Amino acid sequence: MENKTNYLFTSEVVSPGHPDKCADIIADSIVDRLIIGDSTSRVASEVFVAGKHVVIGGEVKSEVNLTNDEYVALVKDALAKIGYDGKSAFSKEECLHPDEVQVQVLLNQQSPDINQGVDQETGEIGAGDQGIMFGFASSETADYMPAAITYARMLADKVYHYALDHNQKLGVDIKTQVTLDYGNKENFENCKPQKIHTIVVSAPSVEGMPIEEVRELIQGLIDDTGLPTELYDPKSTIIHINPTGRYVNHSSLHDSGLTGRKLIVDSFGGYAPIGGGAQSSKDYTKVDRSGLYAGRWLAKHIVAAGLAKKCNVQLSYAIGVARPTSVSVDTFGTYTKVDDDVLSQFVMDNFALTPRWITEKFNLDKPSADTFLYADVAARGQVGQSDYPWERLDELEKFDVLK
Repeated sequence: MENKTNYLFTSEVVSPGHPDKCADIIADSIVDRLIIGDSTSRVASEVFVAGKHVVIGGEVKSEVNLTNDEYVALVKDALAKIGYDGKSAFSKEECLHPDEVQVQVLLNQQSPDINQGVDQETGEIGAGDQGIMFGFASSETADYMPAAITYARMLADKVYHYALDHNQKLGVDIKTQVTLDYGNKENFENCKPQKIHTIVVSAPSVEGMPIEEVRELIQGLIDDTGLPTELYDPKSTIIHINPTGRYVNHSSLHDSGLTGRKLIVDSFGGYAPIGGGAQSSKDYTKVDRSGLYAGRWLAKHIVAAGLAKKCNVQLSYAIGVARPTSVSVDTFGTYTKVDDDVLSQFVMDNFALTPRWITEKFNLDKPSADTFLYADVAARGQVGQSDYPWERLDELEKFDVLK
């Protein structure tokens, strides 16, 4: 009898045009602007997008003093780059248009109680808050990311960039979802997906475009994405394209957006725990951001060094304290040479992991168009993109002593 056992796991991704991502991108456009102008800027600016309204709130300490008009221009420029530039075939009732955006700025100065613990007289940087962060890596893909979110991102990128280039057909508020079949739990635990079981793509299309045409168009994009042929078979993979049959109305006019509401999308697609704190909107002293980057860098090195098939690194911090309060490595039983206790101690002994160490390691205080921009990171995901500084495998030799 044929064995029909499956073990399924799913991850989703949203494009930059999703209202939650619009909020993240606007928030990180502010972070970029302030840190580029003053590398010691301290920023925590949350963004809420609802209808035609953009509300910016939070705390800022910077030598860069933006006027209200400059914040308005920054918001509209960010939305235009995302694809809400008023040039598409969608009406002002169907999606957001920049000339109708209303911006409210409610920013305060950062509390001196926090600042005195962050910027210390010794030159060290204390953690900008308490909290826990998790970095993860897996041998499932070449970039050491879990497979489902990797392929969901590939699909989202393909459809989103088509929409940018063909805004008379598709809008930019896009969602994708990929379900992998591992066959059984053992394969899941050992990072061995067997096939892509289901794909879901939802992308807004202009009024009057028949659903059959939309589905044929997007099916062609799916087939052209470059999904691994050993996993993706268009004849057997279950595919849902705009499953409601009509998706015209989109953007914040029809679904509000809030900073930090796509943490799973931004990180590891549900394969690993998350700390609960968002990265977007925060400067590099906030360990919700820098701690994730450091944890991911460590986990990726451990897997790439062949010390485990997958790895999770937890870091924790206390506000105003530079060194982590704890470091924990979990390889889910997949370690090859040394166990998790040894790996945890090795990380603690060899990497300072203070906010200053992380900042200098990845040049987090120097965002630029030539290196990285936080707004681009917000659009593409906080981890898993090979051009990010915290994705470089630049210290693999340090782990050789464990082999």
